[in-house]
Amino acid sequence: MPTYTYQCKSCGHKYDKLQSITAEPDKICPECSGEVERLIGGGVGIVFKGSGFYVTDYKKNSNNGDSKSSSQNTKTESKTSA
Repeated sequence: MPTYTYQCKSCGHKYDKLQSITAEPDKICPECSGEVERLIGGGVGIVFKGSGFYVTDYKKNSNNGDSKSSSQNTKTESKTSA
């Protein structure tokens, strides 16, 4: 559920309220019973928490064993040639 910020037009009191998107917006100030307006928020950006979202999930491993097997093939070929 999103958090909405309201400000009273009479007393200037600001408060935040956790509401459903479909809920009716507040109209009365809890401090002075004046009219309130819902302020436009900046929103929240995406936050990745943990130890390496990109590295563990999407990064292609550049050393996935291919270089090891190719170096072993080179050694094997040089032994058979000699």
